[in-house]
Amino acid sequence: MAIDLALVHKQFPAVAEYVSGIYILQRDYGQVSNRRLAAWIGVSGSAVTQALTRLKRLGLAVHKRYEDIGLTSEGRALAVQVLRRHYLLEHLLVRILGYPWDRADDEAKLLQSEISDDLAEHLYQKLGAPQTCPHGNPMPGSSVEQKLLAAPRLSDAPSGAIVEILRITEEGEQLPSMLAFCHNHGLHPGAHFEVVDRDERGLRLKDADGPQEGEQSFVPLSLERAAHVRYQGAAAR
Repeated sequence: MAIDLALVHKQFPAVAEYVSGIYILQRDYGQVSNRRLAAWIGVSGSAVTQALTRLKRLGLAVHKRYEDIGLTSEGRALAVQVLRRHYLLEHLLVRILGYPWDRADDEAKLLQSEISDDLAEHLYQKLGAPQTCPHGNPMPGSSVEQKLLAAPRLSDAPSGAIVEILRITEEGEQLPSMLAFCHNHGLHPGAHFEVVDRDERGLRLKDADGPQEGEQSFVPLSLERAAHVRYQGAAAR
C-alpha cells in the first residue's frame, strides 16, 4: 500500500526533505552519516538525531548509534515518490512556465508534498516521460541512472579535454549560488566546453559550442564547484 505523502507531511513537515536526502546521499556515495545528512539539510547533528527518531517511529528509516543511516522499504518508496514529483515539477516550472532554471529547485521543494500521484503521472506523460530533472539528475530507476551516477567529476578532467556536461549533482544544487553560476555561464546538461587549463584552485573553461574565432570569454570554475559537475568526453567541435 502506497504511503500517503500528504498525511505523513502533516505529521512531520520535513519528512520529504529527509527521506529524499538520505536516498540521494546513499545513491551517490553508498552510505549516509549523521554529519553528511546534517550538512545536506543544513541543520545541526542533534537536529538530525531528533528527526531520525521521528522517521523511525513512522517506519521510514533505520539507524543504530555509530552506524550509517538507511531507509526501510517504505521509506525508500516514499523517497522515490518525492523525487519523481520534485523532478516533474521542475520540468513544469522550467519548460512549460518559463521559470528560471536556477530557481526551480527551491520552488519544487515547496510543492512536492502538495500534488497527487495522479497529477505526477499526468505530468510525466505530458512532459514526454523525462529520464532526468532539468539539472541532469536521473529519475530513480531510469534507463540512464547508472550512466549518470558513474560519470566522472569535472574537477578530474584534464587540460585540453572537450567535455559534455551531464548533470549538476543534487549535492551541488545545495551549494549557495551554484545553480545561478552554472546558469549564467551556460553550464547546462548537453553543453560542451573545453578545459583550457587547470591548477590547484580550479579550471578555466571555454564554450566549445560557440564561435571558435575572435575573443572568447573564459569560465573560471573552482574545484569545489567542479566536483559537483559530472561530464562525459566529447569529440572536438
